[in-house]
Amino acid sequence: MSRPQRLLLPALLLLVAVFCAPVVPARGQGGASFTSVQPIVEPLTPVVVNVNIAGYSGPATLIVFDARGRSAGAFPLMLAGGFGATAVTPRGAPGAHWAALVFPDGRQAASGTLYRLEAATVVRAGVPAFDQLYERVEGFMATKRLSYALDGGQVSGYRSPDSPLLWLRDHYYQSRAFRYFERDLTSLPEANRRALERDGLLPDFLARPEWAIPAFRTPVEADVEYLYVQLIYETWKITGDTAWMLGMLPSAQRALNVTLTAPERWEPTLGLVKRPFTIDTWDFEYGPTTTDPITGRPAPRHWIDSETKWGIFHGDNTGLAEALRSLAAMEEQAGQRELAAQRRSLADDIMVRLNRLSWNGSFYTHHVKLVPYDVPGVDEATQLSLSNAIALNRGVLTVEQGRAIVAEYQRRLNDPQRTAFAEWYSIDPPFPAGAYGLAGRLGERPGEYVNGGVMPLVGGELARGAFRFGYESYGFDILYRYDELIRRTGATYLWYFPTGGIAPANEFLPTDGWGSSAMLGALIEGAAGLEDAGIAFGAATISPRWLAAPRHTIRGAYASARYAASGGYAAYRWGYEPAPRDGGEARLTLEATGSGDSLRLRMLLPPSAREVRSVLLNGQPVPLRLEALGPSRYVVVDAQGPVVNVQVTVR
Repeated sequence: MSRPQRLLLPALLLLVAVFCAPVVPARGQGGASFTSVQPIVEPLTPVVVNVNIAGYSGPATLIVFDARGRSAGAFPLMLAGGFGATAVTPRGAPGAHWAALVFPDGRQAASGTLYRLEAATVVRAGVPAFDQLYERVEGFMATKRLSYALDGGQVSGYRSPDSPLLWLRDHYYQSRAFRYFERDLTSLPEANRRALERDGLLPDFLARPEWAIPAFRTPVEADVEYLYVQLIYETWKITGDTAWMLGMLPSAQRALNVTLTAPERWEPTLGLVKRPFTIDTWDFEYGPTTTDPITGRPAPRHWIDSETKWGIFHGDNTGLAEALRSLAAMEEQAGQRELAAQRRSLADDIMVRLNRLSWNGSFYTHHVKLVPYDVPGVDEATQLSLSNAIALNRGVLTVEQGRAIVAEYQRRLNDPQRTAFAEWYSIDPPFPAGAYGLAGRLGERPGEYVNGGVMPLVGGELARGAFRFGYESYGFDILYRYDELIRRTGATYLWYFPTGGIAPANEFLPTDGWGSSAMLGALIEGAAGLEDAGIAFGAATISPRWLAAPRHTIRGAYASARYAASGGYAAYRWGYEPAPRDGGEARLTLEATGSGDSLRLRMLLPPSAREVRSVLLNGQPVPLRLEALGPSRYVVVDAQGPVVNVQVTVR
């Protein structure tokens, strides 16, 4: 047997190894053994492994395999008098990892389970504003989780801060955070599917039988269907459960068909979604307080009638375009490739039509009326509404559009006439008092609720978009300011008055899950740059952006993102060594791993870098690939896991 063949022997033996064996000292013939000092390890954090080969002095190698049987590294060591030790870097799939201890000639001395790798969602950059955010948000959201009996089973989800019900919209947007710690991701979309099959409509919120509250759909809403499709798609991505997704697919197709065909949802002359004149995606229409036709009580206009004022709202259409692309990905998985191609083509067409109608060069016009009429007291052409920030992260904008929207928010932040404490407006400028009658509730006056209130959910989406479109320092700035906001009271609210005041305590919970989820998404996907590019992190894009943090000098960081429902994860350890003061080269390093196979590494270069001198992947040079987003430049490296080390040298 040749030397290469002998070195492959442990890999062949691995095929019959039992990976779920308890972590005990691995033994071989002649009393040889190895033991990890920690039975449970985290990715990329070295652990000492003690080795014993009775009566042997000399070199040996510990070859490690992850829970999927992939090579996770070879670690040489020297033994003296039968004893030795080596530091092992855990990598790869979660679960029990196996190892073989081999002599230089390929003979195996011992083999067995080495340790159990368990990943967690964590950020360690040495800055409390970033390092503590995940734990804070998880704490906020623990108060938002709602579970109760429904339809003969249990439904669980995350409630709105201003309603003790499970609204599909609020639950979906909060998934930016709860994907990392929640295991029951399917009961709520399944409950919505049953409501769709029973009633022919998706509800805004599910029934709560113990309170005798039935499921209900607010007629003016046009976003529930595409959010339902997105919820199914993202649940599939998080859980990796393709069989579940395929079972839900017919209901997703039915839901979008409603949007594309129902006369109260689709405007055929424009080929776009329409809705009554609401404030952005909210559920009450323009006009004074009126009388609810069902209850007879004073109420805002939630319904559709002969007085309804119709128009095109950009957020419904960017959301539909995103959902069509997500539906296409699911249909491709189901073998419906021709239908998937039609979905993508329609998504492209919708964006072309929307851009012609609503894009003003800097952002999307809030509401384009189908029949013109005056709205006194506000310049509608200047109104920037919250779904512009959400659109940044829907994957439907050009780079030029994304950068223009972020620049517009920055311009309003720096406006010397600004009086609001943050630029995270629900809509700016707001409508005059009474334009939207809410029966005396908060929101009738400018600066209240969705009529010009300041909303962390906008700030979080804006920050995530800023990272995505080359405004990295601005994204960090938003995260810093959010940290200051929650430290002020130890709470987070759905909205704030522009002066920084909060609504009465009985109106909203002090644990806003929507806004805090958006901010956490900006931290993990934006600042830390951990994005799932596949299913359950089967592929990942890693873009550490710590060099752009404006208030701190960060020279090293560790970050990991893990889905609780599937265990899929990606993790990295990043470092930066600046050039010596007398000149020379600076060095960026990135060690990455994960449960999947494919990793795309995007290394943000320091602004001072004039030249990239070398790019090494696992010690071997690779061709230079640069990606530019405005003034930001990234070195891009594609690699196969789970052992990935990148080093970039710049001058």
